Amino acid sequence: MRAEHSHGALMDRVYRRQRYIYNFTRRYYLLGRDDLIRGLDLRPGDRAVEIGCGTARNLIAIARRYPGARLFGLDASGEMLGTAAEAVGRAGLSERIVLKHGLAEDISPQLLGESRGFECAIFSYSLSMIPDWRRALGASRSALSESGRMHIVDFGDFKRLPGPVSAGLRFWLRKFHVTPRAELLGELEGNASAPGSKLRVYPGRYAFCWSGPQPASLLANVAGPPQGAEIS
Repeated sequence: MRAEHSHGALMDRVYRRQRYIYNFTRRYYLLGRDDLIRGLDLRPGDRAVEIGCGTARNLIAIARRYPGARLFGLDASGEMLGTAAEAVGRAGLSERIVLKHGLAEDISPQLLGESRGFECAIFSYSLSMIPDWRRALGASRSALSESGRMHIVDFGDFKRLPGPVSAGLRFWLRKFHVTPRAELLGELEGNASAPGSKLRVYPGRYAFCWSGPQPASLLANVAGPPQGAEIS
């Protein structure tokens, strides 16, 4: 089975039942999502894509906060997208939110029916679940317009949490195929002074929230090799 198909199948297995309680359970430990939404500053006509949109919880909140924005969601799990479509329909937002089944590594404007780059790309606790997260970052960078911005919220490296708490968190997250990307946080911290970028690291280094302009240089060290190259 090809890797892209196997990852989608894995996500379906993980969320086939969890999708019904996902929003209720995750609200207690997916910190920073609302901070990210408040920082989007979308203008009327701007187009934002969430990569790994899950149940569309964020997309619905964004649509309500920025009524002039056009929104798109991509997810590898067809099961989650089914729940997302139902939620978007109940919210009366089916005309404003476009959902698409696919992998983060394949993101492009054309995949979502657009002919030009997006003004905003969002990763909300999804990079820690994407196996080839470097390639996903590179693809999302290419999917942005020249002035587009990227927004990331995810788990940190837990370095300032008590040892047993950190170990317990990692053990528990592995059950859901989640791997915190400590390398990414380190790279963002090393470039925190880059013009237009904002980084917030939450207590205990539990999570972080970052936004910045099209990161061609900022993420050069983590965007990874070209598509098809071997990852060591």
